[in-house]
Amino acid sequence: MVVRIGVEEEFHVIDVESGALVPRADAVLGRLSRRGSAYTQEFPQSVVESNSGVHARLDELHADLTASRRRLNEAASAQGLAVMAAGAAPIARLGVVPATDDPRYHAMREEYRRVADEQLICGAQVHVDIPDRDTAVRALCAINPWLPPLLALSASSPYWLGADTGYASWRTMIWQRWPTSGPAGCFASAEEYDAAVEELIVSGVISDPGMIYYDIRPSAHLQTLELRICDACPRVETVVLIAALFRALVVDACARAEADRDAGCDGRHEWLRTATWRAARSGLEGDLIDPATHEPAPAPDVVREVLRRLRPTLEAQGDWDLVHDLADEALARGSAAHRLRRAASEDDLLSAVDMLLAETRGEDGARTPLGPRRRPTRSRAEGMPAKAYRR
Repeated sequence: MVVRIGVEEEFHVIDVESGALVPRADAVLGRLSRRGSAYTQEFPQSVVESNSGVHARLDELHADLTASRRRLNEAASAQGLAVMAAGAAPIARLGVVPATDDPRYHAMREEYRRVADEQLICGAQVHVDIPDRDTAVRALCAINPWLPPLLALSASSPYWLGADTGYASWRTMIWQRWPTSGPAGCFASAEEYDAAVEELIVSGVISDPGMIYYDIRPSAHLQTLELRICDACPRVETVVLIAALFRALVVDACARAEADRDAGCDGRHEWLRTATWRAARSGLEGDLIDPATHEPAPAPDVVREVLRRLRPTLEAQGDWDLVHDLADEALARGSAAHRLRRAASEDDLLSAVDMLLAETRGEDGARTPLGPRRRPTRSRAEGMPAKAYRR
């Protein structure tokens, strides 16, 4: 049986003239009011979230995400704005983006102060259907070690407030400041997991289950496991690749948990946070921590080991050929962080912003295993934002 998946994507709202992050999410959403709950606002007023449908096939997911991005861009461009899928906007300033006008968000800003003020970041979340919450919770330990390579595939935030951080995913470093972020713990049942969440709420550190920010978590309102470790991805194909790999990880781990209900964890979790740090630091351009050996290995080797391990499940889901091709393409292109730095070094940071906006629109001129991409029909001078030509 093919297991269904869905994706939530977060997008920065960008002023096309300056290339800077702006608190204009309400303006974009105002032109999408007839789309119901497919688009929502997030904590900062500079972020719009898009929610996909539920899909069994990767090509259907790709078409859904592509169409959703197209509608977002149409709504934004009518107002001199654009939307950008990246972990962090390269050009941004603190203190200019207020929290969305919502009692919950205002309370979060008051409680967490600077941590909340600096949440000018975007992620991509993947939901995968699960057989039941008990099985899914017991599968967490088997899934946790394989999440840092997915972060490396998504890494797209090397710049923060206009400066190169030296990291491939600075969003990860910002995100890890929250008290409940990081690897999920080990739990014997959904009841045990829920009790742990309730204990955190009673402590006053968090206010509700929605503030459990683990890298992977059982959804609070859906019968899914939710991946939360990844940066927002400029290219739709990267999102599809990560979604397919995560689905395979969940299916494989849940099958193992169902087959051996007494299967336990080896208790060795101390390396998980370091593996996440390494993925955030290096992306696809350096070493990752091999999930099987806990030793450093080149990122392409680790990604290929993930594919090798998951191949039987990917084949059972009908995903192997496509995922293999998408992974090869991702490794050949390098991480979005690498492409962004290259664009900035060849020209400037505004050109790097243009690159991210073009990839978000699907205008990078590439052919992918999912079919031909839409190519720009106008010249650069006619078709790109004016800001790219001000030097």
